[in-house]
Parts: sequence; structure tokens; C-alpha cells
Amino acid sequence: MNNISQLGGEMDVASPTFQPTRKYQSNYSDLAPEIFRQRLVVEGYPETPISAEDISHYLRELATVLDMIVISDPVTHRSDRYGWAGWVHWETSGAHFYAWEQPRLFFSVDIYTCKAFSAQGAVDFTQDTFRATDITFREF
Repeated sequence: MNNISQLGGEMDVASPTFQPTRKYQSNYSDLAPEIFRQRLVVEGYPETPISAEDISHYLRELATVLDMIVISDPVTHRSDRYGWAGWVHWETSGAHFYAWEQPRLFFSVDIYTCKAFSAQGAVDFTQDTFRATDITFREF
């Protein structure tokens, strides 16, 4: 059992009903300001369920949109419990993609690079590709 300690006992984090109850304040500070890093998280509701082929196509095309050099073809995996995951390795880092069908159609993309890119270009491309009915993003 995957447990985490919590006040008054332990919780099974693998349980489908697990809901974290603690809120943590970020104490993030840039420990290496001389190293450029850009991170973007994009999340939304796709119009239709997302397949392995959709993920692979998206990750390949995202590299073109952001002018990244692909080191390895996208890799995808499906878990009956957690849905789809995909990853692509770029010369300057990469991108991870996650898609759920339950409890709702939903996707989450995490782009991390050591090369500047257009966050708005990535968001627009993602929304267009998955015909997202609602989309949100945050740049770090």
C-alpha cells in the first residue's frame, strides 16, 4: 500500500477516493538564475476522447510549432486506472502529456525546456488540436 503520513494516521494514496487535505505554501526560489528554463502547463477539456495516435501526433507537431529538435519519437502508455500518458524527448528537454476519460474527458500538458518558446503558440496549437471546449494554462 502506498501511504503518506497524515495527522491522526495514514491514508492509502492509491485509493480512488484519496483526496489530499494539506495545502502547502511554495518556498520556491530560483537556485540557478544563470540557467534559462521555461515551463508551461496547459490543461483543458477535449471535444472527444484522446488516443495514443492523437498524443504521438500532437507531441511531434508541438516540436515543430515550438522549433524544438526531437531526440526520440514520442512514447505513450495507457493505464486502465489513470488513462493515457505520453512523452517526447527534445534536445532542450521535452514535453509530457496526460489524458483522462474518467471521471471526465480532460488533458494536461507539461512543457519544460532550456530554450525560449512561444507560450501562446503552444496554447493555441493545443486548443486547436484537441478542439478544447475550455482551456487554461500557467507559465513558470
